[in-house]
Amino acid sequence: MTQFDPEKIRRDFPILHQRVHDQPLVYLDSAATTQKPQMVIDAVDRYYCLDNSNVHRAAHALADRATTAFEHARRRVATFINSPKSEQVIWTRGTTESINLVASAYGRIALQAGDKILVSTLEHHSNIVPWQMIAAERGAHVVAIPIDTRGDLDLDAYQALLDERVKIVAVNHVSNALGTVNPVKLMAQYAHSAGAKIVVDGAQAIAHFSVDVQDLGCDFYAFSGHKAFGPTGIGVLWGREALLEQMPPYQGGGEMIETVSFAGTTFNHLPYKFEAGTPDIAGAIGMAAALDYLENIDRAALQAHENNLLKTAILLGEEHGLQRVCAPQQAVGVYSFLMPGAHPADVGTLLDQQGVAVRTGHHCAQPLMAHLGIPGTVRASLSIYNNLDDLHRLFAAIAKVKTFLLQ
Repeated sequence: MTQFDPEKIRRDFPILHQRVHDQPLVYLDSAATTQKPQMVIDAVDRYYCLDNSNVHRAAHALADRATTAFEHARRRVATFINSPKSEQVIWTRGTTESINLVASAYGRIALQAGDKILVSTLEHHSNIVPWQMIAAERGAHVVAIPIDTRGDLDLDAYQALLDERVKIVAVNHVSNALGTVNPVKLMAQYAHSAGAKIVVDGAQAIAHFSVDVQDLGCDFYAFSGHKAFGPTGIGVLWGREALLEQMPPYQGGGEMIETVSFAGTTFNHLPYKFEAGTPDIAGAIGMAAALDYLENIDRAALQAHENNLLKTAILLGEEHGLQRVCAPQQAVGVYSFLMPGAHPADVGTLLDQQGVAVRTGHHCAQPLMAHLGIPGTVRASLSIYNNLDDLHRLFAAIAKVKTFLLQ
């Protein structure tokens, strides 16, 4: 375990050392996608240069090396999230596909007409729409868990909603729009007491703090490689073994079968029955490298660094007259704000012209924005490679935007 050194970390990310609009890049959009350290880029490059082959299906040396690296990546993920077995780690294209897989495969065996799915008001669209789709198919209902004025889930309301008709609870570990850290361990206990299963969207959590699926007590946990310094197009669904065994396959094709005939098909064992077709082999290998990178960092020191950056952003925002959107009791990585009198899109465009990359809009959380009565926010999302200089650049740029827009 090496000590956390912000400046050394920055040197590991080649994309940060460039100019945008003739200004040094300040990247504050990690909630959308994180940048990649050189060791991840090298791992993907090495696979394509030396080992490129399909997995599980050939007897030659390249296929053997590719399969070994691919399955090592699965075991790496299992260790990283403390899964009892690597067979409980299912490769997907990302958090979105992971949730769709659960909604489709588990929803079809768990839901009946009149049942309920509780989904928090904080959710990304990918943890709302799949549940609406399966609910419509099964005659079930999606019910929102409300939030309070701080942007935290209302746990009293949550408990009140947990009746015998609730079969599934779907909640993010961390809100992508506000940075709210939800008490998923406690929520899992409440859900199980009511006989429901809980699905956790961990996309925004995995890069910020350690995740232990056994300690959380969740039934399913989903996350994406690209939000944890790995490649795009690769993701993970973790599930309880008994539930995964009960679920029918999500897609049909190669790899997910044991035998095929025109009289019928038998399906492969875990995890392969959910992995139809050629997987993103390079993505899995890149994800393993990203997790290796994170494991070599003091995670507690990393979290302290990010928390200090967020506190500084909040204080500087107050000094500059910005309106922070909600103030959760516990938040990580996200400073979401409005500039009174200015549209978020205009603010984002003018910040970009000064080399500062932020995200504007509803952040795929339209129900949350409707609840808050706003069209969207400006979101500066922080990560491992950001430093105080990035924040000073951000707020110097904001000062210029204010002068330009509000004069």
